[in-house]
Amino acid sequence: MKATSTAWILTFALAVSAVPVLAHHSWPVNMSVLVTVQGTVTDFMWENPHPMISLTVATADGGTEEWQIGGPAINRMEAKGWTKTTVKPGDMITGVGYQFNDGQKIIRLEKITFADGTEFSLYAR
Repeated sequence: MKATSTAWILTFALAVSAVPVLAHHSWPVNMSVLVTVQGTVTDFMWENPHPMISLTVATADGGTEEWQIGGPAINRMEAKGWTKTTVKPGDMITGVGYQFNDGQKIIRLEKITFADGTEFSLYAR
């Protein structure tokens, strides 16, 4: 009986530890084309699961578009030197990343460059 209980507890522990892996998702982006957007930051939401930068981008016809630029989890961004004050509303940035497959103006961020040339990357590229 003791061996059966131990086996059940071990099986349960393994199943529970696998739940975070199943909950993780990949970004639905086109990984074959890097997209570059340049504009003014309107918001920086420093929260999990993905910190998001809202950006107003000027279009060729004189209008504007709203883009969302998302990073990985906060702990991954902090490991690359990011903080909740790295980006502030009013900052001019250039974001480089991979756009959603369905054409939404959302990109999975690879790096940003500030107007002064300072770069913050997320992945080794």
